[in-house]
Amino acid sequence: MFKEIELLGRTEVEEMRRIAAAAPFVDGRISNPHSKVKHNLQLHEPAAYQQSAAIVLKAMQGHEDFNNFALPVMIAPPMMARYTSGMRYGAHYDTAYLKLANGAIRSDISCTLFLSDPASYEGGALCIHLGTETLRFRCAPGRAILYPSDSIHEVEAVTGGERLVAITFIQSRVANPFHREMLYEINEVAALEGLKMSPENLVRLQRAHQNLLRYWGDRP
Repeated sequence: MFKEIELLGRTEVEEMRRIAAAAPFVDGRISNPHSKVKHNLQLHEPAAYQQSAAIVLKAMQGHEDFNNFALPVMIAPPMMARYTSGMRYGAHYDTAYLKLANGAIRSDISCTLFLSDPASYEGGALCIHLGTETLRFRCAPGRAILYPSDSIHEVEAVTGGERLVAITFIQSRVANPFHREMLYEINEVAALEGLKMSPENLVRLQRAHQNLLRYWGDRP
């Protein structure tokens, strides 16, 4: 399951960039000291981290399509990461459980939110490997990619300019990605075609959606 959404508007992107420009970044391996493939910088100053994370979390909480797709029950505080020329993040998967200040979160869905204009840097594509195929993303500022946390993915080397993103991890109410996709599809059909259905059939479809969510969900 992959999803691209328009998450932040222009004003919010500019505010994220302003925070990043004024705050110190540190070696990204501070959060993964044993990594041999992580070569980037990440925001580390607590006040700036909290301020930027709040902007992204507010946007996620108010985004209907994000919530229908991810069915989030917990979201890790989004963190900004910076890639300057020569930096990359080699092929890796995201750990199953992440320790947070208030407990642990299971990473079902990973999210990369693009903040730099793709015309302002070279390279730096987010690559998600799916079987024998590779999907590459260099998205416009404010757009986010949601993808399975267990997929092998990487950030190609930045060869010029600077790539600024925010990343986070989401625990879904429905851990099984196949089940999540079926729930999303049923909900989309009900939303797009509901007015063309008889009221009785629309109720039946909506009931099926809610019952599957009830049986497949592992968190309220």
